[in-house]
This record gives sequence, C-alpha cells and structure tokens, in this order.
Amino acid sequence: MASISSLNQIPCKTLQITSQYSKPTSKISTFPITSTNFPSISVKEFTNPKPKFTAQAKNYDKDDEWGPEVEQIKPSGGGVAVAEEEPPKEPSEIELLKKQLVDSFYGTNRGLSASSETRAEIVELITKLESMNPTPAPTEALPLLNGKWILAYTSFSGLFPLLSRGTLPLVRVEEISQTIDSETFAVQNCVVFAGPLATTSITTNAKFEVKSPKRVQIKFDEGIIGTPQLTDSIELPENVEFLGQKIDLSPFKGLINSVQDTAFSVAKSISSQPPIKFPISNSNAQSWLLTTYLDDELRISRGDGGSVFVLIKEGSPLLKP
Repeated sequence: MASISSLNQIPCKTLQITSQYSKPTSKISTFPITSTNFPSISVKEFTNPKPKFTAQAKNYDKDDEWGPEVEQIKPSGGGVAVAEEEPPKEPSEIELLKKQLVDSFYGTNRGLSASSETRAEIVELITKLESMNPTPAPTEALPLLNGKWILAYTSFSGLFPLLSRGTLPLVRVEEISQTIDSETFAVQNCVVFAGPLATTSITTNAKFEVKSPKRVQIKFDEGIIGTPQLTDSIELPENVEFLGQKIDLSPFKGLINSVQDTAFSVAKSISSQPPIKFPISNSNAQSWLLTTYLDDELRISRGDGGSVFVLIKEGSPLLKP
C-alpha cells in the first residue's frame, strides 16, 4: 500500500486552521514534509477524515494579527429543512355518504316516525352505500361483525307496535342493540325501556348459522325480561300524548313527589328479584338476515320481511349528535 513516506519533500505555505464558529487561533510556519518529520501513514487513514475544521492556505500581511478575513463555508442545501404540515385529509365518498345517512335519521325516532320524503332520501343513501360495500362477503369477515351494534334506523314499523300507537305514554325506548359473538355464533338482541321510575330490558338470545357469503340463519333460543333498575329520581314530562289527546301532567307533580319514597321502596323490592326467562319455540323462532354493507363502524342488513336495519358500532363517532 502506498504511504506518505514514499513521497518527495513537499513545500507548504502557512496553514491557517480555523473553526467555522471562531476566528483562527494558530499559525503553522512553512516546513518541509519528509519521512523524518512524519512516520509512515497509510493512504487508507486519510480516506475518512472528520470534517470538524477547515484548513485554508493563504498569504497574509504579518502585521494583521488575525490574518485575512476567513471565508465562511455555507452548508449545502440552503439551510435547515423545516417539516411542512400535511394538509387535512379529505373525507372519502363513503365517509360523506355515511355522515349524510346518519344525519338523515335525526328526528325520525329510529325510523318509526320518518316521513315518506325522509324515507325516500334514506333509501337512496342506503342504496348508494350498498353499491360501494367494502366487505362484499361479510360472513367471511366475522371479526368485523363482533361487538355491540346500536340500531339507528329501521323500516320495520311493527318493531314496537304498542309504543308507536302511544298506548304507553310514560315509557320510552332508550336503546335497541344487537351484540354478536362470532366465536360462539351467538346473537343477543336487547331493547331497553325507560320509565319515570326505573329502566328495564327485554333480551332475546339466539344462535346463527352461515348460509352464504352475505346471509345468516338465526334461531332464537330464549327471551329474558330484565330486572328493573331504579333511576335517581322520577322524571315526569310536562305533558304526554295519549290517544291523540295532549294531557298536561304539571298538576300531578306534587302528588308524584309525595309518593316517590313509597314508590322507590316497591321498585327496590322488585329489582331484587332475578330476571324472568322464557323459551322461544313458536314459528317466529327463526329468521334470516342479509348483510348488504359492513365496515368497522356501520352495518346495513335486510330481514326476511324486506325490512332494512341500519346499525352503528358502539363507540363510533357516528353515534355522536
């Protein structure tokens, strides 16, 4: 390997060693470089120098204490790179359609009180989403079906015939949900009712069997009437509509407050009882369900009677008003 010791004597002008951050602080006089001055150094040792200082050989006036003005070496690239903020991501067409669909449910009481015009708008949005279904074979993507789904809209007007006719003015449907466990092929439908004193629920347990890439067969096993859960206080509305007549309840508020303690005692004794279970073995114990749209937060299904159900995954931002 070649070495510096094999070179001839090399004359060198004065070396001015400077840092890019300070003025020069040392001077080195001219001297010949020979093998006596430096031991043998391989060329390989010079192939990867550390660029901490810059050396410039220049003649300057000896009367100048600092020598000539040092040229600053500017880094390439034009300065420090600044990370640019990414522009906000534009929502996709599917995301916009889902938002429009959920907004159209406002004031429809899950579809039970939707006008014909609103229903037509909802059907159009549902049809568009079904044509863009990101999960064409939902039964082959069972993990997406897992979890609790909240009913946001249905065209099945006979779901709650008593409530839709106004025969139970002090009771409202607080939540309708369907919980799916794909590992055990179990389905649980639950309806939560809320009254002025307590809440209760009616639950049906079922098993499902995959029949096609989109369709499952459901067989109901049993129903459960949940134990009433006490509310913090009696919630009495200002008025209720009963058989087409609006009834003012404000005169009854004093009476309700006076019997509230007694009512709580009775409700407490009822809530301590176990839930009531009953078997389901009639002709309505089986049905099928066709899933026409599925992603991680929205599901659209159609029942054997032609009814449509739109459900939103629990915890999804779509549930927020």
